[in-house]
Amino acid sequence: MIVVTGATGNIGRPLTQALAEAGEQVTAVSRHTAAVPDGVRHVVADLAEPAGLRPALDGAKALFLLLSGDLHATGAAPADIIGEAASAGVRRVVLLSTLGVVTRPFGETRIAMRALEDTLRESGLEWAILRPGGFASNALWWAESVRARQVVAAPFGDIGVPVIDPADIAAVAAACLLEDRHTGAAYELTGPEVITPRRQTEAIAAALGTPVRFHQLTREEAKAAMSRSMPPELADDTLDILGSPSPAESRVSPDVERILGRAPRPFADWAARHVAAFR
Repeated sequence: MIVVTGATGNIGRPLTQALAEAGEQVTAVSRHTAAVPDGVRHVVADLAEPAGLRPALDGAKALFLLLSGDLHATGAAPADIIGEAASAGVRRVVLLSTLGVVTRPFGETRIAMRALEDTLRESGLEWAILRPGGFASNALWWAESVRARQVVAAPFGDIGVPVIDPADIAAVAAACLLEDRHTGAAYELTGPEVITPRRQTEAIAAALGTPVRFHQLTREEAKAAMSRSMPPELADDTLDILGSPSPAESRVSPDVERILGRAPRPFADWAARHVAAFR
């Protein structure tokens, strides 16, 4: 049996579906009651209380560990989740980390994530670590303005990074959970090309079949908007990456293709599959 945390999100949902379709017994874990694929067991648990995972982990052979941002706050103990998994007899853990532990290792949340990676490496369990860069699904931030005004408003319109489709992260996670050859590997996951917000806007417009205008925000305007849903320091950190990505953050990684035997999906493919969000 395989346990998937964050099972109702952009990665967890397709991962749960893929594992179920592969014939695996799956337990989907989320903070709230939610619909899951037929045949999948659902457990409501909060990862902030690792002991609450014990019913989900009972009988599990593998765990996909996805942590929300609050689990890196002061006082959180995500390493205890790995301890609970080991105590329950779990043999393999696949951890969703972030490319930032390599490219910008000194931010508070990335220091915490690096420590969690180290805990997993030293746990005695089989492990694999996934380090994605920017997500294609971050474009959903623009959905409301596209629906209301046919506008994407974003900073740094002509600076891009190789954003990855969360469905590709899920496919890689499934391979790491099911295949022994990935044990002890850390993979950097990106999309197939660097794409700017302006070009993302064009892809959304093409998916909709209607014009969508790009409006460039100043950094200050973008920070003000982002700070309504995240701490200002995290907004600044995000804007530093978007406005001045390092060569490592701009690099297209070969890892998705090496693992899946196909190129990662382009942003246009993600936009076409999620076009309903922008209508």
